[in-house]
Amino acid sequence: MASVEAVNVVRQVRDGRWGRTAIDKRPVEGLVQVGELGLAGDQQLTGGHGGRDRAVYAYASEDAVWWAEQLGRETPAGLFGENLRTVGLPVGDAQIGERWRIRDVVLEVRLPRTPCENLSLRLGIERFHRRFASTGRVGAMLKVLEPGELRAGDEIEIVFRPDHGLTITDLAVGAPPARAQRLLDSGLPLAPTVRAKLRRTVHRAAAS
Repeated sequence: MASVEAVNVVRQVRDGRWGRTAIDKRPVEGLVQVGELGLAGDQQLTGGHGGRDRAVYAYASEDAVWWAEQLGRETPAGLFGENLRTVGLPVGDAQIGERWRIRDVVLEVRLPRTPCENLSLRLGIERFHRRFASTGRVGAMLKVLEPGELRAGDEIEIVFRPDHGLTITDLAVGAPPARAQRLLDSGLPLAPTVRAKLRRTVHRAAAS
């Protein structure tokens, strides 16, 4: 059964590479309100973070365990700046447009996380954000379709799964052109950055 292992919100706003950052997120107990722009008690401080297409960030416990093995250190909930640490849900395999229900909250998978240098600062590893991105184990940015409340331990139900086949990992490391075209043709509402990336992928494939 897929579930929420931890719910994380900002613990302390810190100095980042180019300004203040809210990447320092830690688990909270009890019910947490989820609105169109994210979780109550959380913050998103720059244009590249937050907004409706990036309201909630989910990261799989299984990927965090993989990183723990790679880095030889613990990777507690919130370390990667995620709002939801999931378990039993292969977040990288989620398709763009997939929808999850958690209690009365409905979330839509919108795009992969694009890590910046603040992630490297958070872990204390120079250029780690590039290594993180190259693996495709980047987690998913989610849009809130139906606000509500949730808590750690809640079940995650996949209530809609598209058939275009393009996953979060695909988009993070390089979308196969055929799947990119299927997603463009699917009629699903897409984040502008996703649509532009898919068009570039299809255009390059046609020109080669």
